[in-house]
Amino acid sequence: MTWSERTVVRDGVRISCRDWGGVERPVVLLHGLAGHAGEWDAIARHLSPRHHVVAVDQRGHGSSERHPQDRSRAAYVADVIAVLDQLHLRQPVLIGQSLGGHTAMLTAAAHPDRVRALVLVEAGPGGPSPDVPAGIGRWLDSWPAPFPSREAATAFLGGGPVGEGWAAGLEERDGAWWPRFDRDVMVDSLAEDAQRSYWDEWASIACPTLVVLGQSGIITPEESGRMLQQRPETVAMSVPGTGHDLHLEQPDILRGALERFLRDTAEPPTAKQA
Repeated sequence: MTWSERTVVRDGVRISCRDWGGVERPVVLLHGLAGHAGEWDAIARHLSPRHHVVAVDQRGHGSSERHPQDRSRAAYVADVIAVLDQLHLRQPVLIGQSLGGHTAMLTAAAHPDRVRALVLVEAGPGGPSPDVPAGIGRWLDSWPAPFPSREAATAFLGGGPVGEGWAAGLEERDGAWWPRFDRDVMVDSLAEDAQRSYWDEWASIACPTLVVLGQSGIITPEESGRMLQQRPETVAMSVPGTGHDLHLEQPDILRGALERFLRDTAEPPTAKQA
């Protein structure tokens, strides 16, 4: 099965989506900061026979609007709702990694009636971290872009499946490979997260939730422990030998966890009420 490109426009901002087809049990996939919808291809391909899978290039990323003026968390959330409305996705399961997981979490908190279930991959409520935007800016500044080849990009971005996943998000122009995002848009997109935590939003979520963490990821044991303390019904797992990009490092393990979770949450609310 292959995907088709779908475009959603909200307040003049163009959001590009990879629509894998299907008519039942929608799943929406959200990538992380400086990422792209194609990171989910391997998982989307396996889920699409049983689900209507849509992977979103979030604003400022991939094939979507490169320089949106609004880089707020609320704008990212409103984009997800626009995707649900314009692509007619009723009560999807939202699955997001890193910044995409944060977007999914805030969407589920702000629009509980619109989300069937939630999966956070290396994402959580966080806390004030004022140095993070500058650190991300320095990291992006270190990229020797444009890269002379996709192979060079893969090697610089970590090699193996992680480097390949990141390099797949680049675009070729004039024989060189360029990022499909603006450095300042990426830094600005983290501004709110750097100033506050989102524990109230996390505590308010009522839908079934799966949290998947990398053994060497960015979510600390203290943060994950507090998440489970606040919402003990949450299903949680840690993937050994993986880091923040576990969806690229071990897609088969993540896919298995997602399939089990989706199976357990597949029954629509109307059927439960019958």
